[in-house]
Parts: sequence; structure tokens; C-alpha cells
Amino acid sequence: MKIGTQNQAFFPENILEKFKFIKEMGFDGFEIDGKLLVNHLDEVKAAIAQTGLPVITACGGYEGWIGDFIEERRLNGLQQITAILEALSQVGGKGIIVPAAWGMFTYRLPPMTSPRTQAGDRLAVSASLLELENVAKRTGTTVYLEPLNRYQDHMINTLAEARRYIEEGALEHVKIIGDFYHMSIEEDCLSAAFHQQRDLLGHVHIADNHRYQPGSGSIDFGRAFQQLKEDGYDGYIVYECRVRAENPAQAYQDSLTYLRNLL
Repeated sequence: MKIGTQNQAFFPENILEKFKFIKEMGFDGFEIDGKLLVNHLDEVKAAIAQTGLPVITACGGYEGWIGDFIEERRLNGLQQITAILEALSQVGGKGIIVPAAWGMFTYRLPPMTSPRTQAGDRLAVSASLLELENVAKRTGTTVYLEPLNRYQDHMINTLAEARRYIEEGALEHVKIIGDFYHMSIEEDCLSAAFHQQRDLLGHVHIADNHRYQPGSGSIDFGRAFQQLKEDGYDGYIVYECRVRAENPAQAYQDSLTYLRNLL
């Protein structure tokens, strides 16, 4: 298994310097913001060529969720995700991470009554995934469907729920991404959830139970990593976390060392 990272506030702003910094820290790849990739495609290509650091995947960088309540926003999101997938295909990227939505509605906070039925939710998400399936097939990429915790999304919260969409749509270019942080809230057991969905697991996000850097909280990463290894997972594990420390760069480096020792 290889370890990648998303961007952090203490990374350099310049794209080439950012790639150099990530590589020097010891990461194996970069999960890039989709808008940054599309708007600076030539610079990203040059940075990859000069550093040898691959762009693994894209996360974010589009406006409008695949399960958006507002149809115009849903369609706009699909258009932008399509452009990101096309850009990823030019840099050798694997695919894009997409949740059903983020921060749009939750049954756990007022008003607790959704403006759309659950059947309507399924229709919107399924239609979006079918369209993106065709884009991913054309571009040789993958859509990684991400379950979020119940406080951030009401539609897809567990790996099993993501699986249902893939199976019902007979989607061949959509896989599941498991996120340690969301899973620590929603799954009975991280290791069991990874094992049960091992055939569709395509990507992993990592953070500790409080969303800060791995090793600073309570998640048993060693146990989950062992399960992933036993199941033959050979994809990336990508940092998606905040950093809580007086020296965030050093704390991030220490966390990476901690994970390397577990792997």
C-alpha cells in the first residue's frame, strides 16, 4: 500500500514547489483539488514530469453534488466532474472522489425533515452515477463513491450503502472509498467493513477519530491495516485530515512515520 496526501495549508502555494515538498516529506502521491487540476493542467503536468510525483486522484473542486436537491446544481456538478475526469486522464490519475452530498442536509439536526423523499434521493444519485459511469469508461478513470457520516450527509453513510448503488446500477467504473474518520462514526467495526466490501474497495482516506492527523487519536490503525493487507488491498491510503500541533509540518511528518511503521 502506498500513502498519499491532499493539500495542507502549510504546503507551498506554487504548484511545482508543492509537488517537491510533498515528495520530500515521503509521500507516494498527491490527491489534488479538481479545480486546481483543471485550471492549471499544464503546470501540474510539468510538476509531475519534474518531480516524478503522481497525481493519484482528485477530491473536491466542483460545485453541485451528485445528489443535490437543486437540479441545476446537480447538473452543473456533473459537468465540472466530467471536466476533472478528463483532466485526470491526461495526467494518469485514477479517478475522483464523490460523496452524495456534503453539508446539504442531515436527519440529526433541525429541521430533521428532508425537502425530498428517500426515493427521490436514490433517483438523483443513481442518475448521476450512471452519467459519470459513462464518462469514467470513456476516460479510463474511476468514480470513488464516498460514504460520509450522518452529520454531514443523509444519503450514504456506510460502505454497504455505497455498494447498493453500485450493484443496483451495474456500475463497472464506480468503486467504494472508505474513510477512517467517517467509518469510525458509522461502522460497527472498521476491519469488518473493509473486509465485507473488499471486492469493491478502490481507495482509502485516512484521519484519526477526531479528524486530526493519524496517531493523535484513538483509532487502531494497525488492526485495520492488517485487514486491508490480508484482503489484498494494494491501492493508496490518502491523508484527509486537519493537523493539530504547534509545528504542523513536523507533526504531519511524524504521523507519516507512524503509519509507515504500521504498514
